[in-house]
Amino acid sequence: MATTHPTALITGASSGIGAVYADRLAARGHDLILVARRADRLDALAARLTQQHRVQVRPVVADLAQAQDLARIEQLLATEPVELLVNNAGLARLGPLAGAHVDDAMAQLSLNIVALTRLTQAVLPGFKARQRGTLINIASVLALQSLPISAVYSGTKAYVLAFTRGLQDELAGTGVRLQVVLPGVTATDLWSAGISGVPLAALDPARVMSAEAMVDAALAGLARGEQVTWPSVEDEQLWDEFERGRMRLFGASQTGQVASRYLAG
Repeated sequence: MATTHPTALITGASSGIGAVYADRLAARGHDLILVARRADRLDALAARLTQQHRVQVRPVVADLAQAQDLARIEQLLATEPVELLVNNAGLARLGPLAGAHVDDAMAQLSLNIVALTRLTQAVLPGFKARQRGTLINIASVLALQSLPISAVYSGTKAYVLAFTRGLQDELAGTGVRLQVVLPGVTATDLWSAGISGVPLAALDPARVMSAEAMVDAALAGLARGEQVTWPSVEDEQLWDEFERGRMRLFGASQTGQVASRYLAG
């Protein structure tokens, strides 16, 4: 049946942050395409949202770390009028790199960087042609901080931040909105001991935000026109100060002269 509702596609939609985005966007009148690996959870979520919000919800089972599944979702984004993409699917394998299995690092790169980049590239031509569309990329506060156990994960989330910031400049004035969200510790399945290597119970409860609170804050930031949203940071001037310092440092690098401390004698 034809619909006039805008369509949002959410990756990693079967639980946690992705499932909350699905609920919130359905409540706002979006039809949904929900992408995740677990068919049972997707089907249950789709049935509930359809019943509660009277929108169309299409569950699509796909593992974005697999080339064939990723290509299917790319094709979908390239051919259907999706108006909002939430790149939420991600993976953390926390632990020292030395001695870790190489597949753990490659899995994070595949999902956190490769899939996110390819889906973004697939959806942007349609956004630009229609002169509207919204892209939300989920990064992490660890985009700016590496821990002894997060070298790979922090590196992937630093990519998401830099990638999105570059696209924001590239697409300025096109009508396309891009937001990057940097959550702190959020209560999701990511912290299952078998996934991240660190159980949620090992973390300070005072530092853990619910997925519902995180998504509500991120959507409030989107409504405010924020390009970069820090759901758990009270003082928004801290980001402004960081950005000014970053630009000063970059500006200071734009010289053909070697810094005096590297000159002999």
